[in-house]
Amino acid sequence: MLDHYRMFAAYNAWANRTLYAEVGKLDDEAFRRNLGAFFGSLHGTLNHLLAADRIWMKRFTGSGDAPARLDAILHEDLAGLAAARQAEDARLIAYTDSLSEAAIAADFTYSPLTNPAVITHPLGPALTHMFNHQTHHRGQCHAMLTMVGGPSITLDLISFVRTEGSKFL
Repeated sequence: MLDHYRMFAAYNAWANRTLYAEVGKLDDEAFRRNLGAFFGSLHGTLNHLLAADRIWMKRFTGSGDAPARLDAILHEDLAGLAAARQAEDARLIAYTDSLSEAAIAADFTYSPLTNPAVITHPLGPALTHMFNHQTHHRGQCHAMLTMVGGPSITLDLISFVRTEGSKFL
């Protein structure tokens, strides 16, 4: 499983770089336009993804800044958001590189923001959720990107594996 999570961390960084490169070509109005997604716009959704990853990473590691809200706007400008995203992706890669099979199988305890109860289960499902959550909202971003006139981009895991991710084969 360890190689699986390391691949997901690298894929996550690749997909984010790909998405941010195209979002960076948009004007500010298109970036902020409310398109009816759960977090409204590309601006809101990309901020949500960063916020959620910081929340999970604080739970996983016990360190780092984590917002108290899932809809927190951590960066108003795309440049600041992109730099923070790149740093968080590097942090995710370093974290997964530090894990062992025993750590992935070990119990993990946290409290969700939306339902503050104590939850305990193995770390692995929480890691899987974090990466799946990224994929879910990146898909929304891809749809919003095309809605504002941006290109249809390839974010498929298999495309990553066939290129930069070939070392995970």
